[in-house]
Amino acid sequence: MRVSIPYGRSKVELDIPQKNILDIVTGRSGSFPGESHEDRSGILPGNEPADEPGMIDFALNHPIGSGRLCSLAEGKRNACILASDISRPCPSHKFLPALAGELNRGGIGNDRIKVILGLGIHRRHTQQEQRELVGGYIYDNCRVMDSDPSRTRLIGYTRSGTPVEVFEEALDNGLLIATGNIEYHYFAGYSGGAKAVMPGVCTRNSIQANHSMMLDERACAGNYENNPVRIDMEEAGRITGIDFIFNVILDDRKNIIDAVAGKNNEAWLEGIRRYDRTYRIEVESPADIVIASPGGFPKDINLYQSQKALENVKGIVKDGGTIIIMASCSEGFGEDVFESWMAGVRDYELISRRLKEEFVLGGHKAVAISRVISKNKVCLFSCFGRPATEKIGFEKLDDVQQYLDSRLRSDPGLKITVVPGGRFVKVKNK
Repeated sequence: MRVSIPYGRSKVELDIPQKNILDIVTGRSGSFPGESHEDRSGILPGNEPADEPGMIDFALNHPIGSGRLCSLAEGKRNACILASDISRPCPSHKFLPALAGELNRGGIGNDRIKVILGLGIHRRHTQQEQRELVGGYIYDNCRVMDSDPSRTRLIGYTRSGTPVEVFEEALDNGLLIATGNIEYHYFAGYSGGAKAVMPGVCTRNSIQANHSMMLDERACAGNYENNPVRIDMEEAGRITGIDFIFNVILDDRKNIIDAVAGKNNEAWLEGIRRYDRTYRIEVESPADIVIASPGGFPKDINLYQSQKALENVKGIVKDGGTIIIMASCSEGFGEDVFESWMAGVRDYELISRRLKEEFVLGGHKAVAISRVISKNKVCLFSCFGRPATEKIGFEKLDDVQQYLDSRLRSDPGLKITVVPGGRFVKVKNK
């Protein structure tokens, strides 16, 4: 069976004998060659439009827990829209014109709409990247800017003591609109909703305080109600004053397959329920080898982002089995603190104890990687050279097909699971 694995802005084709394939885990539509075409959706059965513009309009015309955005805009002096940065797959350019249209209908002209690309602790964008993210219409007619951690204001504290230090341009607006895509997040439970604020437009200090709660066992993918990280994010969103959200659900091709709009967090909760109906995926048994990709660009732009795919599939490989991560990592590590911590990744006991003694943002990702490689062999097919790859605990693969062929010659009975989009997967009843 030929299977296509997203890698950067292209794909890598692999030939895997049918008898060795245990499972190929994909989403609803836009499946890859050789995949199961089982429909896992259950999204808006019978009443959703079939096209992306139709789904966007449907969500805006049927807001959850809120009046329409055009009604909320009436009498307001301006509006601010929080959007995702280049490391996220959210296709903001597809829906931002529709949001601007709603604001226009409510009396807010384009000259009074600003779009903030929430960087969190990520790098700044070039002007061309900003234009690609928001689309030509928005870039040419509205104010578009990156968040700036040097221009923030402390507006309060969450009950957990997290300081809510927010980019000043996101404050004091007539309307604050948070956008993003909903998917599983390995310690926040889900993305989307108030995550546009925390970490999107907050300082490193705020993000570090919030993310320090990831060490709690309840901070895991698919858990919302008692997840301390997510609860803290939601409270930060309330303190900041989100007036309206617009979130999308994507398939493995990054096409919009559903959208929700309205009040946070009522609309977001409906969004995660719909997401679960499509993507709460379980396999029958663990595999000897798991092949996973974060889903190509932009999710594999660096190792900091690509780590999420490793975390999402760690539960479906046998103890002592092999995980192959295929991620371009064209921008290297992606974060300086993370890079420095990765030097100690081979000693899990030491690095995890260090993080418990003092939580450091960036170090948390290194510890997560260290935990996996302490239990399993992890191979990395990426732009990293061999010395760099091996220094950070992975085995360097130059040719994935050659590696698979060699393993199968040695053990023809190996069972392989493929996760082309790097989605969160678990073993049934485990």
